[in-house]
Formats: sequence, structure tokens, C-alpha cells
Amino acid sequence: MLRRWHAAALAVLAAFALACEGAGGARPPGGSAPATGLPSSIAALGDSITAGWGSCPVIVRCGPYSWSTGTSTSVDSHYRRILRSNSVIRDNRHTFAVPGARAAGLRAPADRAVRARVRYVTILIGANDICRASSVDAMTAPRAFRQQVDRALDRLADGLPRATVLVVGIPDLYRLWEVGHTDPAAVRAWNRGICPPLLAAPTSTAAADTQRRRTVDRRVDAYNRELAAACRGYGRNCRYESAAHRLRFTLAMVNRFDYFHPNLRGQAALAEATFPDRWR
Repeated sequence: MLRRWHAAALAVLAAFALACEGAGGARPPGGSAPATGLPSSIAALGDSITAGWGSCPVIVRCGPYSWSTGTSTSVDSHYRRILRSNSVIRDNRHTFAVPGARAAGLRAPADRAVRARVRYVTILIGANDICRASSVDAMTAPRAFRQQVDRALDRLADGLPRATVLVVGIPDLYRLWEVGHTDPAAVRAWNRGICPPLLAAPTSTAAADTQRRRTVDRRVDAYNRELAAACRGYGRNCRYESAAHRLRFTLAMVNRFDYFHPNLRGQAALAEATFPDRWR
């Protein structure tokens, strides 16, 4: 009986989170940006981080807490920051981020952003190209990663030539291991299979495990270099933001389910770090 009650409660909370996420995205996008230069519509592309996975009281996607398109005042997302100065963007927000997404799947949400005719697109992608791999050898190669990102950016350039595109660097995953590998609760969570290339055997000091983690760290840096180069190749309407990688994450900024995804506090920190200075 207790298990059935627990499952039912989780289902209700999950449905509530999904309902909140879907609210406010039904109105058609606005037209040209206002005189302030602030965009009149926004779309978020990426993976579970942008989808707000695990930032609600249950481990589901939680759109209201997304750093990009969330509606929560506690996070103060890019959408809410723009809304304060440009009411035209109200409800013109679209969360096309997909939990588990890799760079290879970025073209499809780019198509959706084009169909929505948005004026501002945020992109945070790459963590799953590492964390969904079975080993460091199976991680997406930097060259392939770049080609996959370029395909999505090419679609945006063709379909939304006047839109502003923000490409956000991958957060420092290695730092998460640094601050969490001595925490028993984090270790227990990671031992359930969270990001094996980085977090398998998190307490091990064996040379092979140390080398594996360093390889992951270098791969994140390589991806971020490719993201920056892809944005430069896009042109003046694209901006690469490295602040997310420089953000000094602590365990207080990740949820207590997997000790990996940002919680409400972590989402708020991402929003603050990555919001364009020219719009502040």
C-alpha cells in the first residue's frame, strides 16, 4: 500500500510540474524586437539542464525553474529578466530542450525554434555527449560534435537570420566530482550510474580512474572550444558565453536525487551568469 501511495504521489507531482512547464507557451510569438533591442520571443534548446530536470521536488523535467525560459521568480530566468523591460515577450517562450539530448539531436529543436519564429535562442548542449557514453572511448569526438552543432546553427541562420543566438559553455563537470567525491550521499547517488565516464568509482584514487576523469575534463574543454568556434563562424548574431563553465558549482547547487543536475539555486546561478550584459 505504501509503495502504491508513493507512486501515486510522484505521478501527481510530475503531472503538476509538466502542467506548469506547458503553461504560457501557447500564444504566437511577437514580431520585431522593441526599440530597447530586447527580444520579443525566446526558445531554449539543449538537454535536461535547460529543461530543469530535478529542480522540482521530484526528479522530472521542471520548466518553471529553467535558467532560460522558466517562470519562477526564484530562478529569475532570461525570460523573466527580459519580461521586466519588454512585456511583448510575455508567454512567448518555448522550451525545446530534451532530457538526454546530445549534439546529434540538436537539429530537430532548431527546426522547432524556426517554426516558432523566435527572436532569441539559447543553446546549452554537450554534457550527454560525455555522460551517456559507456566509456571515455565512446564519448563523441570533438570534430563530430562540432559538425552536429554546426548543422543546428546552420538551420537557425537560414530560418531565423535576425534572431540572437546565445551558445552557453558546458559547466565544469570535473569540479562536480572534486566537491562531491568525499560526500557519502553524492557517492551513493553517483554509484547508481550517473555519468559513468566521470563519476564511476568516484572515491577511487587508482591511476586509471584519475586518468579517466582528466580525459573527461579535457573533453569538456574541447567541446567548449568547438562551441565558441561554431558561434564565431555563425556571425555577429551569435554570442558564446563561457561563464557557465567558470561558475563555481557546489553541492548546495545540485539536487539531492542525483547530485548532478542543478537545483533551484543552481538554475538561478546559471541564469545570472549567462544573461547578456547588454540587456541588463
